[in-house]
Amino acid sequence: MSRPPLPPFTDETAAQKARLAEDAWNSRDPARVALAYTVDSQWRNRAEFIVGRDAIEALLTRKWARELDYRLIKEVWAHADTRIAVRFAYEYRDDSGTWFRAYGNENWQFDADGLMERRLASINEHPIAESARTFHWPLGRRPDDHPGLSTFGF
Repeated sequence: MSRPPLPPFTDETAAQKARLAEDAWNSRDPARVALAYTVDSQWRNRAEFIVGRDAIEALLTRKWARELDYRLIKEVWAHADTRIAVRFAYEYRDDSGTWFRAYGNENWQFDADGLMERRLASINEHPIAESARTFHWPLGRRPDDHPGLSTFGF
C-alpha cells in the first residue's frame, strides 16, 4: 500500500503530508487514521508507548471518546529526507463541558511507501474558557480559507 506524498519530502510535499494528517485526525475516525501507519508503527504519545495499527486504533478510539468536539491544526516545523516535524494545537471539551487547548509537537518518520513508521509526540494541555476558543469551524476538515496555526500565535 502506498500513501503519497512519498519521501524524500520537499517543502510542498511535507506541507501536503501534514495537511492530510490533519484532515484525517479531524475526521475522528480511528480506523481511517490508523491506515496511515505501518502495521508495526511505533508511537510515543504522552506517557503511552504503543506498537502497531491495532494499538493505534485503540488509543484513538479512547482519545476521541473523551475528547469531544475535537478540532486540530498542524503545521510543518521542519523536514528532511524521510522525516517531518510538525507543531500543532487542538481544542476539545470533556463530558463535563470543560474546554481544553492542547499544544505540542510530533516527529514523524516514514517508510518508502509514505506510511508513518514512527511517531513521537509531546503534548501539553490546559483548560480554557469556552469564550477563549479559537477553532470554530464545523466538525470535520478545517476549511481551506480558515487561518493556520501561525495566525493564532500558538
